[in-house]
Amino acid sequence: MFDIIFLRHGESEGNHARWIQGQTDSALTERGWQQARFLANFWYENGTKFDFIISSTLSRALETARTICDLNHLPLETDPLWQERCFGEIEGYSSEDLQQAKPPLDFYHPFIPPASGAESQLDLFLRASQALQKLITREEGNYLVVSHGSMLNMVMYTIFGLAPQGNYQSPRFMFDNTGFAHFTYQPENRQWRLWSFNCTSHLK
Repeated sequence: MFDIIFLRHGESEGNHARWIQGQTDSALTERGWQQARFLANFWYENGTKFDFIISSTLSRALETARTICDLNHLPLETDPLWQERCFGEIEGYSSEDLQQAKPPLDFYHPFIPPASGAESQLDLFLRASQALQKLITREEGNYLVVSHGSMLNMVMYTIFGLAPQGNYQSPRFMFDNTGFAHFTYQPENRQWRLWSFNCTSHLK
């Protein structure tokens, strides 16, 4: 059986400044480091063990993963498949800037990217599916995957059998900074089970 925790990174400089990060590198803030340390200590004190830790290659995820690895003395792998959605030429712009765009940007169109060089919803869905397929064809064990909000949202779509729906009423699976979801996956009957979602009790 696979026991998998999907974790969003700690607060980054881009999160704090409220700009579109995408695949632009953005380090953790001091608060982000603290969130990661709280989570590492929480799991250490509760005896939570991982056989494998896989992280996005972007700094905000990698710094979060390393904080957990250092305390728990675990090896760390990186995989660019787990990077955040690419937003192309609008990366680095604030949310307020983008609200003024003419014509308005459509982040939810399934086939057309919101900006030049960006991934469409379908592009991200396919990459999320590929990342998940790669994960569950590894050896069984306890996994921690450290990734990003938009990417993890689309991983949830993949697990629950949803397709990008192209409208603002589409389901959204929101992860807070260092919020995590706990699943198990049984290969023999291809069954996913969700045990908890967006857990942040380590921050209280």
